[in-house]
Parts: sequence; structure tokens; C-alpha cells
Amino acid sequence: MEFVPVERASEAFQQSLTANEIAKVCRRAFGAAARPVSVVELGTGMYNNVYRVTLAGREHPVVLRVAPQEGRQFRSERHLMRNEFASVPWLSVIASLMPQVIAADWSHEVVSRDWMIQTYLDGVPAPERLGAYPRTAWPAFFRQLGAITRAVHGVRGPRFGPVAGPGYSTWSEAVIASLEKIATDLDSVGLDSTDVRKVAAAAAHDRAVLDEVTEPRLLTGDLWTVNCLLDPSAAEPTIVGVLDFDRTEFGDPQADWSIRMATAKQDEREAFWESYGNPARSPAAVWRARIYQARHLGAIRLERHRLGMANAVGES
Repeated sequence: MEFVPVERASEAFQQSLTANEIAKVCRRAFGAAARPVSVVELGTGMYNNVYRVTLAGREHPVVLRVAPQEGRQFRSERHLMRNEFASVPWLSVIASLMPQVIAADWSHEVVSRDWMIQTYLDGVPAPERLGAYPRTAWPAFFRQLGAITRAVHGVRGPRFGPVAGPGYSTWSEAVIASLEKIATDLDSVGLDSTDVRKVAAAAAHDRAVLDEVTEPRLLTGDLWTVNCLLDPSAAEPTIVGVLDFDRTEFGDPQADWSIRMATAKQDEREAFWESYGNPARSPAAVWRARIYQARHLGAIRLERHRLGMANAVGES
């Protein structure tokens, strides 16, 4: 078997499975006769280990995603893969753009980590392809992204919080709980959590403003350029696939990462709003957006620490 893992330092957060472990996973998913002939780790994921696996006698490759060891997962990021798996029935509005789940295993009987096998989507990661088009063509991409986000946000959920749970009866409970988990995670690795705790206290003090959001809607969690695949031969940027819905939750659509990124700059991404619709601008909506921005920054601080980007931690 050809095996090409990503070389990482021994202290890095992401650690590859061995070739033997991947072969065991394939036999669990496809039967005792399954034989991987090529396994290439893709370096695009920043949380799970992701592999393109070609199996003997199978025409198309598959994607194997492997979660980190449970003991290395932050409380605010615990069981993200299970959350994505639970979100699949809620994401039928964009099913044609998503990989299909072939197998998933939380038992830890084969390897001591959660893993999931999905169909392999053709397409080129948008960060690699978008730059090949003139900037005058970029609005078409963001217009499509707005439409995809709008479709997801149109899905109504049964309660607030992560799709796989825990669930909350009010939006304020869900937001405050997530801020407190992020703060606890920051403390656990020796980072300053003072500002995040202040935001949690502000959210608790004015929870009535958060609770103006009474209808849980599905949030993509992490959808932006890096999680889109483009048609490599299309005359204009054309999204043919979307990936990585492990941070989905039910809540206020304005809290979604897609909305945060769409409002971050006034450039070609302004076309996002042409298909999505205008964002809320009321004083209450602006206040909530500040809470959401703080929550994003707290999560970014953890991610940068996890990725060993010590110099960038302070920017959050």
C-alpha cells in the first residue's frame, strides 16, 4: 500500500493513523477483503486528519476523516464529528453539494478515535482556484455562497444549541454556555480568558436581548471559502461541493461564521447579500452581533493555540 501521511512534529495536535490502522478501518467499513492500495493524507483540514483512500476493485476513492483523541479535545470542541453526523438529516436542502456518509464508528474498537468515511467529491478547493479568475468574476462565487447559506438558515430546529446536543430552551442559555466552555478551555491551556468571561457576564446581564431570538434556525457553523469546492473547468467560479459541517448548531442565523465573514470586509463578498438578503441592523441585532464576534474570537484563540500559532494568539 502506498501511504503518504503529512509529516508533523510529535507535539502537534493532529497525529496521523498508521498504515495498519487505516487498513483495519477499511476492513471494518468495506469487509474483510477490502484492501487499500493508496492512502494520501490531505493537509487541508485543521482539526480532523483527512485521507483520500483508493481501494482495490473500487472505481472511486473515498475520504476517511479521523477525529483527534478524546483526551486532546477541548470542551467547546468535543465530539465535533458526531455533531456533523447528527446534522446530516437536517442538511438535506444542500445534500446535492455534500459528500455522502458511507460509514461512521464511535465505538473505538478498531482505533481509539472516532472516524467517518465519506464519498470523494470532485472539485478544487476554492482558495486554490478562485484566484485563477479575474476579481470581476468573484461576486458570482459569493452570490452562490449566500444562496447556500440562506438555504441552510431556512431550516427550523427543535431547540437551541449544537445539533447533537446539549439542547437549550432559550438562545441566551446556549450562547452563555458556549462562552463559558470557551473560557474554561482557555484557562486549561494557560491562556487569558478574562475578556471572554466578561462577554459571558454581559450576555447573562442582558439575556433578554438574546432571547428576542425565539426560533432556532440551522447554522452552518464554519461555511466559507475554505470549505467550498469549485468546478475546475467552469468559465466563472462555480461551487460544486461544500464540506465540514462539524460545528452546526440551532440558533440565530446572524451568529453563523458565514455571516461574520460576509460582514468582515466591503469587497467582492458584498454579493453574498444579493442572494442571502440584507442582514438585521436594529440596535438589538447590532448588540447581539458583538456578542457573536467575541464568541468567534474566543474560538479563534483556541484554534491558533491548538495549531501552534503562538504569535497570532494575541490578535484574538
